[in-house]
Amino acid sequence: MDGIRYAVFTDKSIRLLGKNQYTSNVESGSTRTEIKHWVELFFCVKVIAMNSHRLRGKARRMGPIMGQTMHYRRMIITLQPGYSIPPLRKKRT
Repeated sequence: MDGIRYAVFTDKSIRLLGKNQYTSNVESGSTRTEIKHWVELFFCVKVIAMNSHRLRGKARRMGPIMGQTMHYRRMIITLQPGYSIPPLRKKRT
């Protein structure tokens, strides 16, 4: 699963779990069809819809030099009723 980085656990993503929608951050170069194929292949589920949006990196300062963290893409994956994905590992901090 090179494209899927980690699951996102926010208030909104936990609320979406009740609608059988799962949220995860993916690599910014991945396409919707690639992510859909990976999810269906590795979790043996049927994806009916995918929504995505691109999130900008945050500004970070290292002494006098101003930089940015990497941009990333967040996907909201909707599964058919009756299917579910086991919880993905949380990102280490």
